[in-house]
Amino acid sequence: MSRINLVLLALVVICALGVVNSQNHERLLFVELQQDQARQRQLDVEWGQLQLEQSTWAMHGRIEKLATERLHMQVPSADKVQVVNDMGGAAQ
Repeated sequence: MSRINLVLLALVVICALGVVNSQNHERLLFVELQQDQARQRQLDVEWGQLQLEQSTWAMHGRIEKLATERLHMQVPSADKVQVVNDMGGAAQ
């Protein structure tokens, strides 16, 4: 009878160690998940900031100002504007 008890005790100890090991592994994975979620939130904020910055850089007024100041471009007068229709012919 004592041999059976020792075998059962060994099985219980092995199972308990397995439970402790799996719980520790689960905790490590949960911490990693939380870190990944925090990183995702940080990247979402950065993405929003980049989109806002891109829309600011591409604003029509800013581009027109840079074209005028840096490239010395000017809006053409009405008599120099030529409109091209869908068929490829020029209309004035």
